[in-house]
Amino acid sequence: MRSEFSTSKSDMTEQTPHFSPRRELGRTGFVASVLGIGDLADRSLPLETCVATLRRAIDAGLNVVDTAPGYEDGYSEQIVGEAVKGVRDDLFIVSKIDDLLDPVAPQIEASLRRLQLDHTDAFVFHGLSDMAIFEQLAAPGGGFDQLAGCIKAGKTRFGGISSHNPAVLKAAIDAGLCDIAMFPIGPFVDERYITEILPLAKARGVGTICFKTFGAGKLLGDTAGYNQPLQLRPRGKLSSGGVDDAVAVLPRLTVNECLHYTLTLDPDVALLGLSFPNEQDQAFAAAHSFRPLSAAAMSDIRVRAVEARREKGPCWWNPDPDA
Repeated sequence: MRSEFSTSKSDMTEQTPHFSPRRELGRTGFVASVLGIGDLADRSLPLETCVATLRRAIDAGLNVVDTAPGYEDGYSEQIVGEAVKGVRDDLFIVSKIDDLLDPVAPQIEASLRRLQLDHTDAFVFHGLSDMAIFEQLAAPGGGFDQLAGCIKAGKTRFGGISSHNPAVLKAAIDAGLCDIAMFPIGPFVDERYITEILPLAKARGVGTICFKTFGAGKLLGDTAGYNQPLQLRPRGKLSSGGVDDAVAVLPRLTVNECLHYTLTLDPDVALLGLSFPNEQDQAFAAAHSFRPLSAAAMSDIRVRAVEARREKGPCWWNPDPDA
């Protein structure tokens, strides 16, 4: 495991406000920031607001950007296209092939139009978690061959998959079909992602861009997931006569605990939802304070993560009999 950031906080601040690129992204030759930028689109917000928020993370030194056609029906790709103007060559931009069994080239062309780019750095098959569909895509003339044709044509540089199925990830990596693999890594994930898939990807030179550090938000608050209300205990009077703040009532982990757990496991990039400046600031602070956790601390966080996500809805990336 890498023991710490390769430059000190003061050195990083001099070079960029927060981060300097520090690690190779698999065999791609790109040197990536330890944090990646995801979860970009919210149609309730003006385009210029979303663009400014994304650009804020880029200006902080983060250089891996994730998007997909299905994120707010193309809105995410539009945001990325606007935000990367003038800095595109400094970034690794990943978009996705959402309709797994449809022809690949037209989907890539449509994404590039929304992105206002002539190529991305990677296109990956999105949510490829069914083995039967993987086998169709891996067959001669299937989706992976079509994606290879798009790479040859210069529409993208690399290919791979995002998946919530360790068996599919293993098959794709073993078959040599991934330059990039995207999968869950965090305190509440199937252990096979950690014990099998991450080491396999590293051994094969596959870039690892990993999500679910915060368990889709379930580990951080009293919420069942995205866009669900936070459950709070009502404010009450203190014995001193004052009034206390509303307090979350269900168990939860902190941003530091979740991110330090993921960074200790050492994927190439921890892809975080950074949709708002306050989310960015918490993530940046947690990254800067990171030191690898001990085995005992990692075990403690895993145990408490089980309690922190209980009663907060199903976890499709980690089947949970209690959900």
